[in-house]
Order: sequence, then structure tokens, then C-alpha cells
Amino acid sequence: MPESQLGDLTVSRLGLGCMGMSQSYGVTSDETESIATIHAAIDAGCTFLDTADVYGSGANEELVGRALTGRRDEVVLATKFGFPVQQGGSSAMPTGVNGTPAYAASALEDSLRRLGVDHVDLWYLHRRDPQVPIEETVGAMAEQVAAGKVRYLGLSEVNGDTVRAAHAVHPISAVQSEWSLWTRDPETVVLPTLRELGIGFVPFSPLGRGFLTGQIQSPDDFEPDDARRNLPRFTGANFQRNLDLVAKVKELAAARDITPGQLALAWLLAQGNDVVPIPGTKRRSYLAENLAALDVALTAAELATLDAAFPPDAVAGDRYAPGGMELVGK
Repeated sequence: MPESQLGDLTVSRLGLGCMGMSQSYGVTSDETESIATIHAAIDAGCTFLDTADVYGSGANEELVGRALTGRRDEVVLATKFGFPVQQGGSSAMPTGVNGTPAYAASALEDSLRRLGVDHVDLWYLHRRDPQVPIEETVGAMAEQVAAGKVRYLGLSEVNGDTVRAAHAVHPISAVQSEWSLWTRDPETVVLPTLRELGIGFVPFSPLGRGFLTGQIQSPDDFEPDDARRNLPRFTGANFQRNLDLVAKVKELAAARDITPGQLALAWLLAQGNDVVPIPGTKRRSYLAENLAALDVALTAAELATLDAAFPPDAVAGDRYAPGGMELVGK
């Protein structure tokens, strides 16, 4: 497995997003398959694992922790805090945030307990709390680095000014935000800022929440409890408009004899070695498909065709409902 740099943190070229094992995309897989998928990723060299305290209201961290029994030293483990964890809930998009120093400290202790580890390698602020200066939140996070409970710090879904202010308090190694062919927003301001400061970028939902795989053809393809049923891009007239965009991905993928998902991941991987996508899956078969994207080298002409097909304003609908969008880009 090739490696990439997120600031001074070395990680595998592709990571594994673990959220879907516990929430959001319909009925979760059984724990045996989820753990087998994590183990298969580690065995293949995909050792950058991503979770968060809020995923499945803590259940995802517990699952990842069980999977890492006896294998903790083989992985770079990332988790997040900022959304207060509601016991018994599994909301895909909580609305309340808490970035106070006291909450940061307690959230980390809870994460370490659920994961069954004494430190995490990368600790993100999941969303910025608009009521708390970013300097205060990152200062509290830096205290956990000094205490040896965290190795590196990250931010999620922030703007360029927030990155600069945070980085002035303590080095930020990575920023995580949604980035894919159908979410091009980070390219205008955030990514140039990160590259100026030497910070890595971790795209989540690099397959457009599954849309870019070409396997979703109708809203009826979603299970009743699938969170995508309530996202603007997957509802109403937006669904068909976005489905039409995917046709170009399917066409180019067929010409290369690869899957649309592999093409979408290859496009992101071509954006630079400081870009580390974390496609999520809960099945070993999809993991193998995603990892095969590392072998796909796109030509300049293919990259230009994809860029032209997916300009920043091409996709119909917001990424989240209004409550979720209010927390993006702060």
C-alpha cells in the first residue's frame, strides 16, 4: 500500500471510513462482517481507520475497538468529537455542537474508553462550535497532545480562516470534509489554504454517498431507515438531475473496464499525495473494489473530461438539510 502525508502524520494512501457499519445507510451489517472488513483492510495495508464518537451514539467506536483487539499498533486511528453523543440514538446529522474545553476533555476520555486504547493518532473537531472561539477549542485539544492521549490534531468542515486561526495555536495535520466529483466546494478556498500551510486533506464520502458507484437508480433503492432518503440531493427532481450526471462516470468507467466507483476514487487520488480519501464500506467485497482504484492511473484527457462533466455548480441540491448546512464551512 502506498503512503501519504497528512502534515507530519504518515498514513496509508486510502483509508477506511467505518461510520456506515453503525449508522446512516440502512440496516447495518452484522458485527462479524464489519470486523472482518476492518481486518481485511489492515491486512491489505489500508491502515488509516476513521470513526467518530457520535457514529451510532458511540457504537461505532466500540465496534472499531473490538476489531483492533491485538492489532492496535498496526493502524493509524482517527476519531472525532464535537457532537454531544445521545445514548440510544443514531442520528446521521446531529445539530447541536459543543467545542468547550471541558467537553473536549470529557469527550476524549469517553472515546478512549469505547475504543479500548490509551491514545488516538488523529483527533478531529467534528464541527466548529460557533459559540466558542476556535483558539479555545484547539487549545484544549493541544493539551491532550501534551498529555500523550492524542498524537495529531484535525478539523472537519471548516473554512480557510478557521484553519489559519487553529493552526496558529497548534499544528493541524488534516482537515476532513466532503469532496468528490459531485462536491467540488473545497477546491476554491480550503484546499489552497491547506497546501499553503502544509496540511493534508481527508475527503469523506468520496463516492458521493454511493451515487457515484452507479448502483443507485431510484430512491426506492434505499432501505426505509436510510438517511439518504432525507438528503436534498437524493430527493425530488434533484435525484434524476444528479443521476444524469453519473452517466458520464459510467461511460468513462466502461471504456476503462473499471467500475464507476473506482473511476471516482482514481480522480480524487490524482489530486495529490496530500489527499487521502476514506471510502466507507461494511463489506469485504466493496473494500476490495475500492482498493483496486489504487491501480487506476487516469490520463490528463480523462481528468479533464471528468472536471468538465462535474463543475462545482453541476449537482442539484444541498449536501444536508438546512440544519446540517448551518454547521458547514464555519
